[in-house]
Amino acid sequence: MLVKTFGAAVQGINATLITIEVNVSQGIRFMIVGLPDNAVRESHERVASALKYNGYDLPRKQVIINMAPADIRKEGSAYDLPLAIGIMAASEKIPHEELENYVIMGELSLDGSMRPIKGVLPIAIKAREEKFKGFILPKENAREAAVVNNLDVYGVENIKEVIGFFKGETTLEPTIVNTREEFYQHLNLSDIDFSDVKGQENVKRALEVAAAGGHNIILVGPPGAGKSMLAKRLPTILPPLSLHEALETTKIHSVAGNIDSDTSLISQRPFRSPHHTISDVALVGGGTFPQPGEISLAHNGVLFLDELPEFKRTVLEVMRQPLEDRKISISRAKFAIDYPASFMLVASMNPCPCGYYNHPTRECVCSPGVVQKYLSRISGPLLDRIDLHIEIVPVPFEKMAELKPSESSDAVRQRVVKAREIQARRFRDVDGVYNNAQMSSKLLREHAKIDKPGSELLKNAMLKLNLSARAYDRILKVSRTIADLDDSENIMPYHLAEAINYRNLDREGWAG
Repeated sequence: MLVKTFGAAVQGINATLITIEVNVSQGIRFMIVGLPDNAVRESHERVASALKYNGYDLPRKQVIINMAPADIRKEGSAYDLPLAIGIMAASEKIPHEELENYVIMGELSLDGSMRPIKGVLPIAIKAREEKFKGFILPKENAREAAVVNNLDVYGVENIKEVIGFFKGETTLEPTIVNTREEFYQHLNLSDIDFSDVKGQENVKRALEVAAAGGHNIILVGPPGAGKSMLAKRLPTILPPLSLHEALETTKIHSVAGNIDSDTSLISQRPFRSPHHTISDVALVGGGTFPQPGEISLAHNGVLFLDELPEFKRTVLEVMRQPLEDRKISISRAKFAIDYPASFMLVASMNPCPCGYYNHPTRECVCSPGVVQKYLSRISGPLLDRIDLHIEIVPVPFEKMAELKPSESSDAVRQRVVKAREIQARRFRDVDGVYNNAQMSSKLLREHAKIDKPGSELLKNAMLKLNLSARAYDRILKVSRTIADLDDSENIMPYHLAEAINYRNLDREGWAG
């Protein structure tokens, strides 16, 4: 007898429907076709053991399974459950009429219990698009899939529950999640706050400007100055995730298997901080079976690279294109996958190998030329994509001992949100541009015009501070953001002056 069950294969952050055709006929062999990988082929042993443990046997006949479309590679153990249910139906041990209404996915243990799988959210979205009635999957993944409305999501703990459901002996309760209520309930929950940071008011201001315009930023300072502490608090002043952004972010983390059983939808902006020993594939994504990398996991959030010069040169260089395109394309011989990668880059570094160049009280012990050599580990093209360069000095004891609380993240966020709303109106007719950092040269000429006093100020700054040519556009972009924070339609000279102050690494002779 021939029956069909339905599963899905995840490619990138989207799913493709897989039809699993099971034919049980006279003979003695078991065969799976349709480009299955080793994990799918090994499902025979898991399925046989799970059914045996729960009082059923594999049919002692020929079992041929085709996984269509046959030109898409089927990977992983998530096909165990649809294969098992298909075999049971094809051998007439359970009715097959209702199978066409459900997408079924899940990995089986040898005793028939269910193990969690990856990529549940894209599969649930595909199931709804294809007008399926329901989605049967492991209970640990049920809340993640239940954010998709107009789809019955049934979380099961054992294959026996699924068999009983199709035989009409047991009833499965759908998992229900009030997506909007849960999303807005957890939207502003955070354990950290800008008010935790004592002093460093100039750095906080720079981070506010970066958040308001979506600018990349690098923090340069000695050990213990607070670079990491400040960077970790940047997501708390970014605008809250929209429901669309949350869904897109959750899809990426679902594909990577980063969603736990208690989470339905990611409501906080991601903050990723990979170690400097990371490989280029782990950073941008890829591998034999492509997976999203750190830049995609930081999508709609912050990617923090601590001790930037310590990263391998090749690792940093592969980021150049994603920083511009805000996506990463991974190409293989037979397919290509696009992962979104729209993130804010925040980097930190010591000014020199010993860490104390330009320190107010400690002497730098690095030999001449070492500081410049250390900075040159970061290529010009990468540094060109970083709009704000901020020097940090240690906080004096008097500031650390102050009992007066600093400004909270919520107060800063309100100003950032207001500035982002101005930019949203400005670029509403421009595709792919959402903030000042994404402005092209044409948009810059249109929206970042400066008057004669401002032009004179910028000219004098370029000459006196020996700023590089690449600093010119960056200063205009940042000054446009500062003007937006000031709710000013025009860029004033004092906006330019502040933006000029944020280009420390472009000053000739900064590193000796």
